Amino acid sequence: MTKGSLTMPPRGLPPCRMALLGMLLGLLASCFTFCLSHQNPQFALTSPEKSGIKEAERKETTAEEELDSEVLEVFHPTHEWQALQPGQAVPVGSHVRLNLQTGAREVKLQEEDKSRSNLKALKKGKRLDINTNTYTSQDLKSALAKFKEGAEVESSKEDKARQAKVKRLFRPIEELKKDFEELNVVIETDMQIMVRLINKFNSSSSSLEEKIAALFDLEYYVHQMDNAQDLLSFGGLQVVINGLNSTEPLVKEYAAFVLGAAFSSNPKVQVEAIEGGALQKLLVILATDQPLPAKKKVLFALCSLLRHFPYAQQQFLKLGGLQVLRSLVQVKGTEVLAVRVVTLLYDLVTEKMFAEEEAELTQETSPEKLQQYRQVHLLPGLREQGWCEITAHLLALPEHDSREKVLQTLNALLATCRDRYRQDPQLSSTLANLQAEYQALATLELQDGEDEGYFRELLGSINSLLKELR
Repeated sequence: MTKGSLTMPPRGLPPCRMALLGMLLGLLASCFTFCLSHQNPQFALTSPEKSGIKEAERKETTAEEELDSEVLEVFHPTHEWQALQPGQAVPVGSHVRLNLQTGAREVKLQEEDKSRSNLKALKKGKRLDINTNTYTSQDLKSALAKFKEGAEVESSKEDKARQAKVKRLFRPIEELKKDFEELNVVIETDMQIMVRLINKFNSSSSSLEEKIAALFDLEYYVHQMDNAQDLLSFGGLQVVINGLNSTEPLVKEYAAFVLGAAFSSNPKVQVEAIEGGALQKLLVILATDQPLPAKKKVLFALCSLLRHFPYAQQQFLKLGGLQVLRSLVQVKGTEVLAVRVVTLLYDLVTEKMFAEEEAELTQETSPEKLQQYRQVHLLPGLREQGWCEITAHLLALPEHDSREKVLQTLNALLATCRDRYRQDPQLSSTLANLQAEYQALATLELQDGEDEGYFRELLGSINSLLKELR
C-alpha cells in the first residue's frame, strides 16, 4: 500500500470478499444520501436554515392553535425510550429523538429535575401541562375566570370578617375620649402632677391629712433628678422648705422627707436649698424638742444636703452644726440617731480625704472643688467639740452593725484623736472586751467554713485599732 492510501484492507481476506464488501458499503452510502435528500421535515435531524425559522415558527403556532380546540391524548413518558404514536401530546420537558432504524419518534423523561424543565418552559413562553386529564382551551379559560371571581368574593368576605373582628376587639379613639371625659380621667405629666400636689399642700383650705398625702406623693416623684429640678421652675421647692416652719410635727416630718429625696446627689437643687434657707431650718428642728420620727426625717434631709457639697459643709460648721449634733446624740433614747450622725461624720471625713487624694493623683494643684474642701475645717472642729470621746463611747452599743460603723469612724479619726483615745480608759476596756467576743465568733465562722466572715472583719478592725493605740 502506498503512503497516501486512505484505507488499508484487512490482511488475509480473499479478493472476491473484498470486492463484495466494497459494493455493500457503496450501496449503503447511496441509500443514506437518498433518505436525507427526501426526508420528511417532521423527522429532520438537523435544524432548518435561518431563512426558514420564521416559517417554521408560524406553522408551529398554527398547529398549537388547532390543537387547542381538539382533545389531545397525553403521552406519559418514563425513563425508558418509548415510541410516540401520531396525535399524542408530549409533556413539556420530555426528551424526544428519531429512531433511524424504525423511522419513529421516541420519547423519555429528561434526566434533570422536572421542576427545572417546567421553569425553563415557562420562561420560554410555552404551554405547561400541569394536569394529566384532558382539557380544551375553552375549559381552561372558563375555569380561570371562575377562579378569579371566587377569589374576589372570598377576599371580600375575609376583609369584612377581619374588620368585624377588629371592631369587636377595639374601640374608636373618639369613643374612648368620650368615656374618659365622663369618668373625669385626665392623663397628666409628672410636672402637672407635682404642680397639683404643691397647690394642694399650699392651699389653706386643705386639711392636715390632705397636706400629708400631697407631700407623701410628691416624695415619690422628686426621687428622679429631672423632676426634682423641675420643682424649682415653679417655686415648689421653696414651698416645701417653708413647710419646715409649720407648727405641725407631721408636716415638718414629711416636708423634710421630700427635701431629703430632692437633695440626694442633685447639686442644682442643693444650691437652691442653701439659698432658700433650708440648712438653718433643718438645724433648728434638730436643736429643739421634736418627736423622734420628725428628727429622723430631718437628719435624713441634712445628710442629703451636706454630702458632696463642700460649700454646705462650710455653712454647717459656721452655723454650729457640730454642737447641734452633739446635743442630739447625748439625749437618752436617741441611739438610732447617734449611729446615723456617726455615719454622716465618717462620710464627710472620708469624702474630703478622697478629694485630696484624687487631686494628688491628677496633679491638679488648685481645682475649684478641692479649694472648697480645704476650707472645710471639719477635723479640728470634731476634736474641739469632743467628738473623739463621744464616738468612742458609742462603741458600747449592742448591735453589731452599729459597732461596725463606730469602728469605721474611730479609724477615720485616728490621726486627729490618737492621744484622746489613749487617754480614755473606757475605750481600751471596751476594745479588749470586743476583741474577746469577736474572736469567739470568728472561730465559729471558721468552723462553719467561712474563711472571710463578717466577724473576722470586725475583729481585724479592732486589732488594727488596738495596735495603733499601743
